[in-house]
Amino acid sequence: MPSYTAPMRDIQFVLHELLNVEQELKSLPAHADVDVDTINSILEEGGKFAATVIAPLNQSGDEEGCTYVGDGVVTAPKGFKEAFAQYVDAGWPALSADPEYGGQGLPHFVNNAFYEMLNSANQAWTMYPGLTHGAYEALHAHGTPEQKKVYLPKLTSGQWTGTMCLTEPHCGSDLGLLRTKAEPVGDGRYQISGTKIFISSGEHDLAENIIHLVLARLPGAPEGTKGISLFIVPKFVPNADGGIGERNAIKCGSIEHKMGIHGNATCVMNLDGAYGWLVGEPNRGLNAMFVMMNGARLGVGMQSLGLAEVALQNSLAYAKDRTQFRAAKGPVNKDKPADPIIVHADVRRMLLTQKAYTEAGRAFSYWLALQIDRELSHPDEKVRKDSADLVALLTPIVKAFVSDNTFETTNLALQCFGGHGFIKEWGMEQFVRDARINMIYEGTNSIQALDLLARKVLSDGGAKLKKFGKLMQQFIAENAGDESMKEFIEPLMDIGDKVTKLTGEIGMKAMKNPEEATAAAVPYQRVVGHMVYAYFWAKMAKVALAKQSSGDGFYTAKLATARFYFAKLLPETAGYIRQARAGSDVVMGLEAALF
Repeated sequence: MPSYTAPMRDIQFVLHELLNVEQELKSLPAHADVDVDTINSILEEGGKFAATVIAPLNQSGDEEGCTYVGDGVVTAPKGFKEAFAQYVDAGWPALSADPEYGGQGLPHFVNNAFYEMLNSANQAWTMYPGLTHGAYEALHAHGTPEQKKVYLPKLTSGQWTGTMCLTEPHCGSDLGLLRTKAEPVGDGRYQISGTKIFISSGEHDLAENIIHLVLARLPGAPEGTKGISLFIVPKFVPNADGGIGERNAIKCGSIEHKMGIHGNATCVMNLDGAYGWLVGEPNRGLNAMFVMMNGARLGVGMQSLGLAEVALQNSLAYAKDRTQFRAAKGPVNKDKPADPIIVHADVRRMLLTQKAYTEAGRAFSYWLALQIDRELSHPDEKVRKDSADLVALLTPIVKAFVSDNTFETTNLALQCFGGHGFIKEWGMEQFVRDARINMIYEGTNSIQALDLLARKVLSDGGAKLKKFGKLMQQFIAENAGDESMKEFIEPLMDIGDKVTKLTGEIGMKAMKNPEEATAAAVPYQRVVGHMVYAYFWAKMAKVALAKQSSGDGFYTAKLATARFYFAKLLPETAGYIRQARAGSDVVMGLEAALF
């Protein structure tokens, strides 16, 4: 069975040495009193919970899966309910929630780091509280005062859980096609009828009530996405005293039998005139739901980062222990018949690829979570706007680039094990299977690429992209005269210039033919993702260079990984730039009938 230990040294490096979060929080009145010791103690306890409570359930939960008992009843794998009770009793659901509704009011980046550890330990289990937090965020942003009063305290405490119900059998990412109907009753309620599929955590026995956020159409609503409304549809309708009342007419019809995340119940949900309550304005449901959807996309990034970390830990331990052949330079362990496989160059390549992508993903995603805190809490309106623009620009990157990289790195982790990686008892094949879904849901990675290029870059003439470019330019200017930073600054300058030029070229071609942008989107996203990682690796290298004389091997390893990233991984952008420039004809030129 695989093992997991929270990577506290690197988490603390990112938060305190790279991002200097304590100083950042002093500019945010809501969090100005949060200090290093508080952050570290919370995350250390969170790491213990992840490693000792839910990690031991990961493999057994995968093997057992969820069970559809019948008549809409689903049970989670053995131990999941008890672990969730411990999670609730310890107050973990309230970590970053609003104190007005029972939350602890801590910064989002603390919650973000905690969720990385939970996902390393057990992604399937973590999806239950993760979706609940997303439902909380959507209602906190768009619910009425009465709705907030009824639902937020229960979601904050973990007494109730939440879901989002979007997808229908004929309608995946194209939500404009959805058919679920909402008929007004006349007393503020609506009767909602339709079928939703692929609903993660849609039914289970972990909590006493499940709050579904459901997209549906009102009578006479405009066609397409402009005619979608959002509704609260609880499994049990709350009583006047806040307890659970009558069973609502929303039930699980079946659960999906999936490639991975077996411990999370992915449900077909049938609504047969279920009572629902409108959230936000009529026909503006996507506006409200996007709070949860964007939160889920950031959450997918953390799911992927968590899997990357645990796969790296286990493949590294195996590579240090497994003996096969001799090192190219001659025997390392002369008293043994073979050397550990970590002495071999290609095993090092696989391990360093995992390490480079994982540590860059951590730095990037934690920084992005800090931007969310700045967006929500900074007293300066311009800072809030700039942070919001950076979050909007980079959300597709944290969802797609991190999950693409994690599928690669979990496969590399499996490969390090050789034949044992293909065997279930070692756990590597589960990480690969679980990682694969992260590239699909919450908008496939292709859709994220289209969102990045068309909606986040070209639609505003590159204004948001230039804001990130300004951060890079400032860092480059500050370090241009430092000879020790030259090996990191020059490639960072180079990829920044190439992204600027490539963006202009695609934009000009797309003005004449929109298919030029759609054909270039995926390789373009790959290039921009690498630019972001190059920026964070250069910043991490600067910190490590300043401290390498301390004798702490951590900084030596950080520098070596930075050099590996710039030498071995960043150069793949040359091929992706050529792909992006190749045009749409090579993709669209073949008639569909000829396939």
